[in-house]
Amino acid sequence: MRVSITSLIFTVLTNIKPASSLGQSGNEVPVYQEIAQNFNCGQHFQEFGVEGSIIIGELNSDRLWQHNPKRNQTPFPTASTFKILNSLIALETGVIPHELAVLTWDGIPRTIPTWNRDLNLKEAFKLSAVWFYQVLARRIGYERMQQWITQVGYGNQNIGTPEEIDQFWLQGNLQITPQQQVQFLRRLYNNNLPFSQQTLSLVKEIMIYEQTTDYTIRAKTGWFGFGNESLQNIGWFVGYVETGDNVYFFATNIDINKPEDGPARLELTRRCLQDIGVL
Repeated sequence: MRVSITSLIFTVLTNIKPASSLGQSGNEVPVYQEIAQNFNCGQHFQEFGVEGSIIIGELNSDRLWQHNPKRNQTPFPTASTFKILNSLIALETGVIPHELAVLTWDGIPRTIPTWNRDLNLKEAFKLSAVWFYQVLARRIGYERMQQWITQVGYGNQNIGTPEEIDQFWLQGNLQITPQQQVQFLRRLYNNNLPFSQQTLSLVKEIMIYEQTTDYTIRAKTGWFGFGNESLQNIGWFVGYVETGDNVYFFATNIDINKPEDGPARLELTRRCLQDIGVL
């Protein structure tokens, strides 16, 4: 899907209130107001030669920056971005007690060498270790997993069949839009999700991607179709930046057509955040 330069506008959605934007108290994310100002982040997508989108929401002013608004409202497989919610559910249900709890590697070699060892939750999140989160999903179980995902209102809430309990986020059953990613992250930051304060705090801690004296980035990558050339590979980078007096929630989504496109997710996000003065 090719996007023209004219679509690179700094705009904000009005009346976007899907079910996933609702918190347990019934509070909705704010209705964003249109701001007539250019947002030229699309130039970075062109420089990297990738098709995709980004959406950035500001906490204090409820402003929203977008590149490719249509794609930002299109559902895509969650891939490993689901590890944020999977971690929340696993901790809340007690299938893993804390972020330093270790799971024993089963001895089966995986594609990523750093996965092939015993890992704790904090390490598994940062390494995006698939086998670790498959164990958590099986321990949570199909019925509990579906109940929690429905209660949160996460994406399309589709986890497939009971036999797919450790595959549904990898196979594409569970899908979410970039817009919904930002709404979910905002609810996470505001503690407006149906989890204990301890669970929310632990997951926010393991989400730390980069920390400086000026800002903290909490984020997760995702790559649907990794290693499978028969699928259209989709890359994610979602999270939020905490600055001294504000927070910026982001979701970057791109088509991955070659290995170099993977790292582009991160650099695209950084450049777009720099463009609006966040980093």
